[in-house]
Amino acid sequence: AGMNGTAISDFACVIFNVSFMNCTWHVGRTATEDTQYFLYWGPLKNENVTECQNYIKDACGRHIGCRFQNVTIKNNIPYFLVNGSRSGQSIHISGYIIVEKLTPPLNVTVNCTEASRRCSIWWQPPRTSHVENMSCFKYEIVIENK
Repeated sequence: AGMNGTAISDFACVIFNVSFMNCTWHVGRTATEDTQYFLYWGPLKNENVTECQNYIKDACGRHIGCRFQNVTIKNNIPYFLVNGSRSGQSIHISGYIIVEKLTPPLNVTVNCTEASRRCSIWWQPPRTSHVENMSCFKYEIVIENK
């Protein structure tokens, strides 16, 4: 995308509390103050692509991110498109990162037997917005002797 240095960089999204997502980016290296960016996104490239409803802005009023509510991405790779009004070119973003901050595990159960001096601990995996495969999760357990 030859956008004369106005192309965005470091596009990344963070999902938290299962349904909120913030996506942010850095404005282009040579983007002037009147350069503006518009984010469109959808589940697939040509399907219901909608514009961001809630932009995050920098001091110049340029859009540098978007806040989403009620996000579900499960199992498909969302399509993101940002265009800059200065050169009017669209850039399809392929090198983005989506990070999900997980909710704590639910219903933690501890079962200890005095005789064998063993304990079993189990829990329900977290609710998520975009990771389906439960083998992707890893928890650390800290056991304190009270």
